[in-house]
Order: sequence, then structure tokens, then C-alpha cells
Amino acid sequence: MPDNDFSSPPPPRPRRKGIYVLPNMITLAALFGGFYAVVMAMNGHFGLATAGIFAAMVLDSLDGRVARMTHTQSAFGEQMDSLSDMVSFGAAPALVAYMWALQPLGKAGWFAAFVYCACAALRLARFNVNTAVVDKRYFQGLPSPAAAALVAGFIWLTSAMLEAQRDVPLFRELLSMLGGQRVARGDFSWLMFAITLFAGLTMVTNTPYYSFKDMRGARSVPFVVLVLAALLIAVISIEPATILFLLFVGYALSGYVIYAWRKAKGEPVSIVSTSTDEPDERGLHGD
Repeated sequence: MPDNDFSSPPPPRPRRKGIYVLPNMITLAALFGGFYAVVMAMNGHFGLATAGIFAAMVLDSLDGRVARMTHTQSAFGEQMDSLSDMVSFGAAPALVAYMWALQPLGKAGWFAAFVYCACAALRLARFNVNTAVVDKRYFQGLPSPAAAALVAGFIWLTSAMLEAQRDVPLFRELLSMLGGQRVARGDFSWLMFAITLFAGLTMVTNTPYYSFKDMRGARSVPFVVLVLAALLIAVISIEPATILFLLFVGYALSGYVIYAWRKAKGEPVSIVSTSTDEPDERGLHGD
């Protein structure tokens, strides 16, 4: 008698592939920061526009850490993060800079804004394809959040200066000593042009920038590090626009210092596959 009474169980239904909510919500919040910056610039609120870019920077530094801590990394999250970075650190700084001081320059102004935006896209694409073959201690070219902070920091600083000449008596007296002419937004156009081009082109160079990633695994630090951190916070709180801008200028120049130092010592200045974590690095070093 054939055994027809016992049928095999039906195959399990495939699980629907979903997305992780927490890290992607942080990424969406960073995306909103870039969108908010553009809208505020269109309405002439440049202080709020720069605040949106800096808020996106903070959120961008959190989404990856949250994903690793909660074991919710995904390919979807990586792609979402790149698209968010393109808006918040590529398109938004370029458009805010154009609305702030580049517009009076005509074609030269939108040329600088487009070069910055295009270089941000190229830098993010290169970062995505080179992740597995770069020294994890360094970034290849200026990171897009740092480039955005350089542009937004200059706008924040100059906005504060324009407000100060109206609100601070000492600044008004200094202007009277220099001839009494008030500083206008258009006076910063060519300096904004230079900073925008510098930030954009530095993103696509091979200049190595320290990534601070090798400090993440340290469980303890010397006490003096905490003291220095407290002093840095205190100094920033005195004049945040000036100090933060100077910090990002220093970081933007640090890559060229590292490049020159490694070149002088005869070390390879390219960071492609100089990491000891990679199994096969033959033929990938270059100057």
C-alpha cells in the first residue's frame, strides 16, 4: 500500500527583507538637515542654513556608530548614507555658498558652486568603491563633511561679522577708524569663491587625511586628554564661529602637511592598500 497519507510539509515562506529603522531614521534626519539648509538659504536665513549643515554633520557621525552598536548594518543603509551625504555635504553647501556670496560673480560664481558639488559626488563615489583597499587610518582626500564644514563655517563666520558691525560698538568704532565703510556680503565673494574651489578640489585629491578611526577602540585614555578636551570645549564656547572655522581650516591643511611629510621621508603618499588588514596588497602602492 503506497504511503500517501504522510505528505511533506510545505516549504517555508521566504522572509520579507525589511530595513532597520533606527540608523536609517538618523540618516533621514541628516538628509533633512541638508534640505533645511537649502530652504533657509533661499529665504535669506544663512545662520540657520549653516546650522542645518552642522546638524547634518553630527547626525552623519552617529548613524554608522548606532548601526554597529545595534548590529543593524545593511547595504541599504550604506547607500542611503551616501545619498544623504550628497545632499547635505555636496548640494547644500554649494547652493548656500552661491546664495550667500557667489551669486554676484555671475558665471564664475555658479562655476565654483558646481565644481564643489561635482567634486563631492566624485569623492563619495570613489569612497564607496575604495573602501576595501585604503588604509583605514586615513581618508583619501578631504572628507565631504569636513569640506562642507569649511564652506559653512566661513559663511557662519562672515554672517557673524556682518551682525557684529551692527550690534557691537567696538566693531563700529574699528570701522570708523578704517574709513567708516561698512562690510557687505559682496565683499566676501571672491574669498568665498576661493574657499569653495579649494574645498571641492581637495576632496578629489589623493591627499591623506587622518580619519581618527584607530581611536574608536580605545577603552581608556590618559587623564590629560579629558583636560584638553574640556579646554577645547571652553575655547570653542567663547567664539564658536571663529574657533570652529579655524579648526576646519587646520584640518583641511593638515592633509597637505601629511603628504609633504611622507614624501620627505620617502614613504608612499598614496593610502590605497597601505593597510595591513588587506590580504593582498601587491602592485597597489603608488606615489
